[in-house]
Amino acid sequence: MYLSRFLLHALLVSFFITITASAIAQTTYLHCGRLIPISGEPQSTVTLVIDGNKIARIEKGYVQPPKGAALIDLKDKTVLPGLIDCHVHLESEQSKSSYTERFTLNDADIAFRAAVYARRTLEAGFTTVRDLGGRGVNIMLRNAINQGWATGPRILTAGHVISITGGHGDATTGARWDLFDPPLGAEDGIADGPDACRTAVRNQVKRGADLIKVTATGGVLSLARDGRLPHYAEDELETIV
Repeated sequence: MYLSRFLLHALLVSFFITITASAIAQTTYLHCGRLIPISGEPQSTVTLVIDGNKIARIEKGYVQPPKGAALIDLKDKTVLPGLIDCHVHLESEQSKSSYTERFTLNDADIAFRAAVYARRTLEAGFTTVRDLGGRGVNIMLRNAINQGWATGPRILTAGHVISITGGHGDATTGARWDLFDPPLGAEDGIADGPDACRTAVRNQVKRGADLIKVTATGGVLSLARDGRLPHYAEDELETIV
């Protein structure tokens, strides 16, 4: 028992020392074997100095950090600016069960999976993404990342997609009609007519959407897949915009 308590105490002390040191170290030095800057030619054997969350400077050679600064050894790595993906759906990942999962997964299931997809996206080098529609979990995921509860890229999200009934953004298209009673409405992004379109947009803004996505035509991966046929009339699109 005494040994267990001693080990626990040692682990806790180590944990808090690590956290404190991490919090104090506002400056980080990265020793980069190869660096691809935003502009110019790739550079070799350089030090990237970061103050807080901003890149302060690039220095030639491997500069030793001053006392109190952190050091990350990337001598065998290539460092490049974070990538931006302008079209993602972090709530899901396409698979053979993607269609049936919309009937079996609840929002909590989706949230846990979305957190994993967000982390994978960041680890793949994407530091900013534009999430173009889901069930609203994407807004909560963005908030969780911003607040430090989850790990992922900077997210700009649309919340729900704005779509006509039976359109590309209507997740119930093709399902038995009696499975969804009442049917999806403006709160879910399904809107027909200018008034409903106005309400749908305002609902997404109210919930914290960074942008609005509207499926003005059909699209891939849905039953309403013909992109040549308009779904919204001109007055509806004008209201949404």
